[in-house]
Amino acid sequence: MTIPLETWNAVYDNDSAPWVIGAPQPAIVALEQQGWIAGRVLDPGTGAGEHTILLTRLGYDVRGIDVSPSAVAYARRNAAAQGVPSARFEVADALDLAAATALSEDGGAPVFDTIVDSALFHVFGENPEGRAAYVRSLHAVCKPGGLVHVLALSDREPGIGPRISDTLIRESFGAGWELEDLRPVRYLGRVTESVAEQAAELEQTDGQVSVAAWLARFRRQP
Repeated sequence: MTIPLETWNAVYDNDSAPWVIGAPQPAIVALEQQGWIAGRVLDPGTGAGEHTILLTRLGYDVRGIDVSPSAVAYARRNAAAQGVPSARFEVADALDLAAATALSEDGGAPVFDTIVDSALFHVFGENPEGRAAYVRSLHAVCKPGGLVHVLALSDREPGIGPRISDTLIRESFGAGWELEDLRPVRYLGRVTESVAEQAAELEQTDGQVSVAAWLARFRRQP
C-alpha cells in the first residue's frame, strides 16, 4: 500500500488517526437511511470499525477488514465498548480481497452485495498502480449488480489528508462498473498532530473539522 503498515499500526496504537471521530460518518449513516445498503456488506479499511459496528447493530451481515492488525484490535475493543461484540473484523489486504479466506466462498465467487469504502480510496490518489489494483480487488468480491460506495476527500477546497478530484474517481472505475451517482458531501475529521498544519486554516468545532468530500456510487457489471 502507499503508506507503510507500521504507520497505520502506529496511528491506532497511539490513537492519533484524524479519521477516528468516535462515530460513523454522517454521509454513510445517510446511505443506510436512504436504503442504499443491502445484503452482505463489506467495510474495507474499517479503521476504528464505526461503520461495521453501526451496520451490525442494525442487523446487517457485515464484515470489516483492515490491513492493520492494530486497527482491527482497536475496532474489536470499540465494538465491545459500544455493546456490539458480535461485530466481525478481520486483517486483510484491500488490494487482494479475493485472497482473504474469511471473505471467500467455495469456488471463489463474489460474495458481497454492498461495499462501503469510507476514506480508503483516496489513499491511492498518487498511486495509479495501487488504485487500479484496489478497483480490481473490489470487482473480485462484489456480486454482479452489487454496489460500491466511495466516500473520499475532495480537492475542491482546502481540507485535511489526501484529497482527490471527481475526475480521478470516475476514471478509476472503468470497464466492469457503471457510475450511478457522484456528488459533493461533507466529511468529519479530528484535528490531530498529523493534520494540525492543514487544519489551522479551517473552522474547527470541538476539535473537529468538516471538509469537502465526494460520495460516489458504482454498480458492478457482470
